[in-house]
Amino acid sequence: MSPPQITILYFAAASTAVGQNSEVIDLPISDDKANERPQPLRLSSLSALLIARHPGTKLGEVLRDAQWSVDAEMVDDPDAVLLKGGEEVAVICPVSGG
Repeated sequence: MSPPQITILYFAAASTAVGQNSEVIDLPISDDKANERPQPLRLSSLSALLIARHPGTKLGEVLRDAQWSVDAEMVDDPDAVLLKGGEEVAVICPVSGG
């Protein structure tokens, strides 16, 4: 069985940091052999996973100020959102204008 996947969309500074507009990633599988089902990933934990996938970039700095969108809905509390697979997660960077 393959692990569940999510699609990450990168915009603005996030796209520049990783050098791409999107990627599909596998959600981590629990090491608990008694529980063979994939465990959901809290959205608040996704930053660390993405930073580990893109070492040597400025993605960590970008994510500190970014907001998240899951399936085109802005997220107010990343701790309350569990990713189970199939979601489209967007990194929304702050923009300035004049």
